[in-house]
This record gives sequence, C-alpha cells and structure tokens, in this order.
Amino acid sequence: MLKLLAYYNKDVHDVVMGNAPQNAKYTSPAIQKEILQVFADKVQKTIREEIGDSKFCVIVDESRDISKREQMAIVIRFIDRNGFLLERFFELVHVKDTTSKTLKEEISIVLSNHELSIQNLRGQGYDGASNMRGEWNGLRALFMRDCPYAYYVHCLAHQLELALIAAAREVGEVHDFFKDLIFIVNTVSSSTNRHDELQASQIAELEHLIEIEEVETGKGLNQIGTLQRPGDTRWSSHFKSICSLLRMFNATRSVLEKIAIDSQQSYAQRGDAKSALKKLLSFDFVFILHLMEDIMGFTDGLCRALQHKSQDILNAMHLVVGTKSLIQKLRDDGWELLLQKVHSFCNKHGTEIIDMQVSYAEIIRTRRNKDTITVEHHYRVNVFSATIDQQLQELNSRFSEQTTELLTLSESLSPIDGYKHFDVENICRLAEKYYPQDFSENEISHLKYQLELFYCDVPKHSDMKNLSTITALCRSLVENRKSDVYPLVDRLIRLILTLPVSTATSERAFSAMKIVKISLRTRWKMIFFRITC
Repeated sequence: MLKLLAYYNKDVHDVVMGNAPQNAKYTSPAIQKEILQVFADKVQKTIREEIGDSKFCVIVDESRDISKREQMAIVIRFIDRNGFLLERFFELVHVKDTTSKTLKEEISIVLSNHELSIQNLRGQGYDGASNMRGEWNGLRALFMRDCPYAYYVHCLAHQLELALIAAAREVGEVHDFFKDLIFIVNTVSSSTNRHDELQASQIAELEHLIEIEEVETGKGLNQIGTLQRPGDTRWSSHFKSICSLLRMFNATRSVLEKIAIDSQQSYAQRGDAKSALKKLLSFDFVFILHLMEDIMGFTDGLCRALQHKSQDILNAMHLVVGTKSLIQKLRDDGWELLLQKVHSFCNKHGTEIIDMQVSYAEIIRTRRNKDTITVEHHYRVNVFSATIDQQLQELNSRFSEQTTELLTLSESLSPIDGYKHFDVENICRLAEKYYPQDFSENEISHLKYQLELFYCDVPKHSDMKNLSTITALCRSLVENRKSDVYPLVDRLIRLILTLPVSTATSERAFSAMKIVKISLRTRWKMIFFRITC
C-alpha cells in the first residue's frame, strides 16, 4: 500500500520505503493500527457531519470473528440534507457478551462519543434473536424505554422465514416430519442412477394414466421432474419439496421399493431405503404432508412477495393480514376437509388408514399416558390445532398490529402510480399517533392543509409525477425546492424513511456487517484499501 501511494505521490515517495530513516518506515503493526485509527476517526467525523441534526436509525448485528471475540457492527441510517437515504458503516465494537443490556450500553457509548442523542433515534433494525427483538427485555425494548418513537422493524421476508421455522420446531411431530422428508429426498436423489430410475417411474406412471384417460395431455403438461431438496436458508423451498413429493409420490415409492430389494445395493443402502419407505407410507407422514401443504400454500405467496427488491409495503401488509385470516379459517373450518383429502390420498396410494376412534396409546403401544386419548384427538388437537396455533402466534408476534399499521400508514405517502395511495387522513393519523414528539398540535393542524396543497401541486409537476418510491420523492422535493414549500411533509417523509423497511436495503446493511467474521488485520486492510482508493 505504501508503494502504491508512493507511486502516485512524489512527496510520499521521497520519505518512505528506501528513503525512510531506519526507524521510520511506518510498517510495524502498531503504527499501521495507529494510522488506520486516524483514517477511521476522519471517516466517522465526516459521517457525523452528514447526519447533522437529522433523526436516524441504528442497524446492529453481532457475531464472533476469527479470534473468537464477540464483535458488534453498527450502521447508521439517515436522510442527508439533499434528501438522499444513506446507510453508513459507523463502528465496530468488541462486547464481552451478547445480552441486551450490554449491547445497549455499548451502542449508547458509541452514540454519546459522537454526540448523537438517543432522543433523535427513530428506528431500530436487528435480527430476530430473542435478545434483540424481545418485547420486554430485548434490545429494542430497552431503547424504546428511553425513546418510545424508536420503532423496531425487522426485515419482512426474514420475519416470515423465522415464523415458519419456529412453527415447525415447536411441534414435535412437524419437526420429525421435516427430518423424515429430508431423509426420503436424500435417499431417492443420492445418485444419478436413482435419479434416472425416478424419472423412468414417472414416465411409466404417466403412460398408464394417459392410457386410461385420467390425465389431460398437451403442451407444457405432465412434465417429468425431480424431488426438490429443502434448503436450510430458504424456508420457502420446503413448500416446493412438499409439492414435488406429492406430485411424484408413486414414483418415489417405486424407487424405494426397488432399492430395498436390490441385491446389488449394500446392506446399509437397502436398510435406508426400507426405513425411508416405511416413513413415506405411514399415515402420520401423509397427514402432516397434507397439513403443511395447506399451511405453507397460504404463506408461499406472502413469502415471495416479501422477497421482492422493490418492496410494495401496502400490498405486503395486506398480504400479511390476508394470510393470517386464511390460516385462522383453516383452523376453524379445515379439519374435515383435510381429513377427507388425507383419506382419499391414502386410498389412492395404498397407505393404511388409522381408525380415528381407537385409543392413541394402543397405536403407539405405550402406557405412559394414563389419560388415554383417541387417535382423532391426537391428530386434531396435538398436531392440526397446535401447528396452526403456533403459526398464528409467530405471525402475530413478528408482524404486530403496531408495525403493520405504521407501515400501512407510511405507504399513504408513496408516489407510485400517480400518487394513487395518497390519503390525507391516514398521513395526518401517522404523524399524530406515531410521531407526536416531532409535530406539535399546531403543526398537526397545519399538516393537513399542506397535504391538500401538496396533492394538488406535486403530482402535476413534470419532474415529480412519475416517481415510484418515497425515497425518490424525498430527493425530488429537495431538488425542486419543494421541501421549503412543504416543510412539514418533508419532515414526515424523512421520519418514515428512517425506518429500515426496505428488504433490499436491509440486506445490504447486514451483508456489510459480515465484516465482523473476518480477521482483525484483514478487516482493517480492507477498510484502509477502500479509504485510499
């Protein structure tokens, strides 16, 4: 790096490397760190000047680096004087533990050192860990005690992923089902030969169905596929895995049966095939397979909508409410329909149907439960209702009414499609209910008149009528000097942009925080390189 600087600057070249005194080469680790700290201080000072008196949001992530030290990365999100939404990597702090109290103290120290008041905090963005999002003692709760308007908004797509995962882990039967699903898929798809056998079985099945005229034929229909392996990081892939298994159930069964009796296979391979086949044909597996198809079918559309880079918050929030309603309706009225579908499937594929009226203790052959329950009670209460209740509980917890309303009202300022969502009453309600500290009663009254004039003026402006995001609207107000004409509207727009609601933006911020997983020396070299370039 010194050679690079010397190459471009004669003054530097004259005093470094071969021309430097013996003890002044500035290449020792201590001197490197001191120089880099000077750069870091200057960068932080520049960021602090950019923030000025603006309201801001803190986005925080923590992880262990390569030296096993807990590191907390802090990003500041704010709107600058020119109306640009900025996210600046601000500080990297070593923390002794990851309790919410410790993290809060360290963040407060960083903010205080740079004269950033917690009272100007208007947003918090963390991951879904309990120490961060806890309603009573989480990091977000501790900050909201000091500043009740520092609203916490987690990445919407990530929230849904966590809700689905939590629902699956909390119900034992569902947890076991997904383990069995992965085992079955891996057994059938473990080699190219088995993949070929799976496709051959599908072709034979389709030819038979076409011969007896049970399926339609035509372009794009009845295509041969393969089993979808569930992914750990994308919970929506589990729904694709369920659908693929339902579509290829007979073919999967056929492959497992061939492996189980194939003398050329090893004992372990035949044993795995027999075990997978037993799980596949069990009533318990088939029942939960159809239950999760229904539940995840309702959440799949929401999952895909929340992953769009250009987030339509209003439609996303409507989808959240609609998804909750559909899942609740499934709980209230879906038992009989689900049971009929499972029985029909079992009859079609030769799976044994369990008598719902017998004692469940007899089925599992145990005497641990003195109070015997029926098989129907077990599947309806312990599996069906418990799974749906857990799902609803997680959705209600992660998509709270306050967050949903806040984001829905914020979307009333969106300029998309010629300001079709613009609603003066909703915008005034947003300012009055969620930002009372930033607007006096007199300003709330004046805000309504400004909004009325704003709606008559701005949509007709040639540079502002075709905007698609609130971020673009904020910049355009400054560029066209409309922020001076509508100062209250401009202030409210800046406040809602401070919330970390954009999925793409939040992912960029958290991706930047992965720097904490790199070694200390490598990390600072990267920062130094970026600064000098």
